[in-house]
Amino acid sequence: MWIFDWLNALPPLWVYFLIPLAPLAGSLVAGLGGWFLGHRAHWAPILGVTFAFYLALFVLLQVLHGRTFYGNVYTWGVFGSLSVPIGFDIDSLTAIMMVVVTFVSLCVHVYTIGYMHDDPGYARFFSYISLFTFSMLMLVMSNNFLQLFFGWEAVGLVSYLLIGFWFTRESANQGALKAFLVNRVGDFGFLLGIAAIYHYTGSLDYRTVFAEVPSLVGQTVSILPGHPWSVLTWIALLLFIGAMGKSAQVPLHVWLPESMEGPTPISALIHAATMVTAGIFLVARMSPIYEKSATALSVILIIGAITALFMGLVGLVQNDIKRIIAYSTLSQLGYMTAALGASAFSAAIFHLVTHAFFKALLFLAAGSVIHAMANEQDIRKMGGLARSMPITYVTFLIASLALAGIPPFAGFFSKDLIIEAVGQSHLADAGLAHVFLVLGALVTALYTFRMFFLVFHGQPRMDEHTRAHLHESPWVITLPLVALAILSVLTGWLLMKPVGLGGFLDSSLRIQPTFDTVGAIAAHWHGTAAFLWEGIQAWPFWLAVLGIGLAALFYLVGEGLPAPLQRIVQPAIWVLRQKYGFDVFNQIVLVRGALLLGRRFWHWGDQALIDGAMVNGSAQLVARAAASWRRLQTGYIYHYAFVMIIGFVLFLTYFTLGRG
Repeated sequence: MWIFDWLNALPPLWVYFLIPLAPLAGSLVAGLGGWFLGHRAHWAPILGVTFAFYLALFVLLQVLHGRTFYGNVYTWGVFGSLSVPIGFDIDSLTAIMMVVVTFVSLCVHVYTIGYMHDDPGYARFFSYISLFTFSMLMLVMSNNFLQLFFGWEAVGLVSYLLIGFWFTRESANQGALKAFLVNRVGDFGFLLGIAAIYHYTGSLDYRTVFAEVPSLVGQTVSILPGHPWSVLTWIALLLFIGAMGKSAQVPLHVWLPESMEGPTPISALIHAATMVTAGIFLVARMSPIYEKSATALSVILIIGAITALFMGLVGLVQNDIKRIIAYSTLSQLGYMTAALGASAFSAAIFHLVTHAFFKALLFLAAGSVIHAMANEQDIRKMGGLARSMPITYVTFLIASLALAGIPPFAGFFSKDLIIEAVGQSHLADAGLAHVFLVLGALVTALYTFRMFFLVFHGQPRMDEHTRAHLHESPWVITLPLVALAILSVLTGWLLMKPVGLGGFLDSSLRIQPTFDTVGAIAAHWHGTAAFLWEGIQAWPFWLAVLGIGLAALFYLVGEGLPAPLQRIVQPAIWVLRQKYGFDVFNQIVLVRGALLLGRRFWHWGDQALIDGAMVNGSAQLVARAAASWRRLQTGYIYHYAFVMIIGFVLFLTYFTLGRG
């Protein structure tokens, strides 16, 4: 192609710089010129992201031909012995992340033209999503921890702006603040991990740090007196706390459902290929560190498995279409995290890629439904939309089948590979984690098709006005749906061997032979068709089929759970609707506790100590001293003469005694 020939003539650094700078330029044009451009403000961001996508494809082709890059471009600052460079690490992991991020972002940009057309913040929204894309690209392209942290924090900041985009809504402000604060908890751990890395290695450059990792094996640090920890385990867990915040793992998952308060396009962008996958990317990038700590891997494995199953169960009782998909995101992130814990890093990245396409499709298709339903999001008020919205219906079905893990859709290959890899692991609790992931296949299919049947089948349950105006969405909304639907079908077949089994990612990952679960699967690899055939004979597939069957029985044929069954499972439903009490705990213990502590500090510290003792107290002390000394100023001459005589006598006494 002529554009690739032109790019070949450019210096490689120019190409790498242009990939993040193109969306940044689009963001600046839309943000600063939005008042003038109005509803034409989308052109600059879309051109910027399109250009970045083509450049990312070009870089991916270069990496496939062995042309990688690692190095610093310039020094941003020097602080004592710490140099802060700007540089790039362009390898197979970076290349595939850049393509996924820019493509999903491009689909969201195009979709936004139709979805946000009548919004008064049209230009501002485009500026934000392009800035979001720039931040994520800086994160995945960095070659050092400080640059990574810059992209990490920039993604968090822009997500706050996007979740709270409709700032006149109190719920949007609360959701944005909750996301921001919970991520700060994770980021604090992440920052401590970076500090520990610099302390023990003297560098923040990836390759320098990774080269020092073998020398840290066996070193310990006493976090508590008498309880030594492995330095590498401590560093790995601190970094994982950051990943837990961004990738919404239990117990730092509570922000992600609240992010649904933002417009649907940003729900797709945050939950599909960008912010929530940053933690997955981080752990995969840090594989040389994690492979030296079986303890850290075991923690990651069990947290991922718990998130995968128990967050999926919460999705069963949700009625908001976007929140159901949000809880499915939590569950799928749990699968990726469990794969990381089982050292199946390539399987985690494979699922990250397939999930990016079918989850973005699911969110954008849900947005198409919401758009047609005049912003209604309650699935109990929908029904019978299949005839009115055929394109949305078919694409939503493809995304649902991919999410449920039904072959030959993409989610089947990546999810089955993860489940099999965890089954191959010999880590502590790997057996329990494997059971959780297998059961998760049933839960995923059940909540996904409960949503699908209630939205598109059965009798229409909306009001007459909404029913009369039902129609398919315009092409700027349906075109991204079709593009993502195609990839939700094909990526499993195309990427199973090169990405899932690690061949393409081998140069980016470091896996100990004793932990190499994907290698054990690859050793018995007989092709994608054989993997599919084996998969449809395994428990996860049949549990997914059972989940779809139960959803059809209860919500397609019937009208919900039968009354006797409803009474039996009512206690479990109550627990799930309470989301296991995480929100209640956070509200009572953390929020009210912080407010109570703040009031105590205000009362005893601010009012009593600072205002009372230090400010007002010092003033009162001066006033009392002045009142006491004022009594000496009587105005009588004989009083003053008496004082002078007493003083003279004391002076003579001191002088006489001193001479003696």
